[in-house]
Amino acid sequence: MTVASLALGACGATTDSLGYNDTESKALLPLTPPASYPNPFRDLLGQTDAAISAKLNNAFNTIFHGSLTVSPAYAIYVPVGDDEAYIEDTFHDNEIRTEGIGLGMMICVEFNKQDEFDKLWRYAKEVIEDQSGPDAGYFPSFCDAADGTATSCLDPYGFEQFVTALIFANDRWTSTGAIDYATDALALFHTLRHKEDDNGGVVDGVTNIFDAAANLPLDVPNVAAAGVTRPSVIMPGYYALWAEADADPNWTAAAERARSFWQSDANATTGFMPVRAGFDGTPLAGWASFQPEGYRTQINVVIDQIWSGGNAWNVTESNQLLSFFSGQGIATYGRIFSLDGTMVLDSSHDPSLVVANGISALASTNSDRSSYVNAVWNMDPPSGDARYYSGILLMLGLLILSGQFQVY
Repeated sequence: MTVASLALGACGATTDSLGYNDTESKALLPLTPPASYPNPFRDLLGQTDAAISAKLNNAFNTIFHGSLTVSPAYAIYVPVGDDEAYIEDTFHDNEIRTEGIGLGMMICVEFNKQDEFDKLWRYAKEVIEDQSGPDAGYFPSFCDAADGTATSCLDPYGFEQFVTALIFANDRWTSTGAIDYATDALALFHTLRHKEDDNGGVVDGVTNIFDAAANLPLDVPNVAAAGVTRPSVIMPGYYALWAEADADPNWTAAAERARSFWQSDANATTGFMPVRAGFDGTPLAGWASFQPEGYRTQINVVIDQIWSGGNAWNVTESNQLLSFFSGQGIATYGRIFSLDGTMVLDSSHDPSLVVANGISALASTNSDRSSYVNAVWNMDPPSGDARYYSGILLMLGLLILSGQFQVY
């Protein structure tokens, strides 16, 4: 979405900066992991640890190190020289999105793949990150526009993945090697909430990523997006960890606000959330439908459930989603719907949504939840031009459904 089109849906001027405070940590603090992680592949499907390990390793090796050009092409991880790499959006003209690099970093730290992690982060810092001007410290990316094309944007979602991946990297590998993960994470924490302070106010429309009054991330950090967010960039499971790592209670408040926003935003019948909405949960004109970007939202709900101790609404939300899709036919449901589910806007069966629904099954109590988990287990790594989104989500799904998407 362009800044101009966002301005049409904006509801007021951007908020003031949160300002500097004494809670911002000077060092990353250790996290407290959950006592255990659900493992639906084992507990629902009866798969052995050996079979699960083989499934995950095959997927990683195929999606990260399989063929890039020879048909059928599988890989989305692209090395650049000896020290850098990026994740390629093979569907949108081979774009490089921070969503993909950030999720790739999260996947690598969970797989203990430090070399691949470091190459992705070096590319993000040295090639993508803005080094000067009011955008300095932000990472240009691409966002989907209403007409299905992509437009340049500063996507908070990728930024959030960077922060969390660096925290985990510091805890898993320490920051004494070639990359100082802790220093980089703290720098991103600062930029998240103090961009306006660093710029001496709003310059060229650039704002903080988080709106101070609403305690929610903006759709994009620009005055044109005032009052507008995206449910898929809201990640309370991450914010709760940030509160520990950054010793900042504002992130605890952000996690609580994120959960209450989801509850106000989700359709009461289907659980669907729009791509973009006002801070009060009202869908933004032109975006009041359930679309592929929204698949990230239901995954975020499950991450919150497994990392933050869980809450009843996460279960209710996951149950509503799966009940709707079961009613559509587990093997045949479409991919884009009106929020109330009465209109099928695209009837094709999308492997990306198959993965997202399998992940939702982890938090669900529906009787057919094992069918959704089994659909992910039976999925092969995707190939072809459309492999980017389904491939990166499949990696995420395999980790979550095997109990391997863990806090470090």
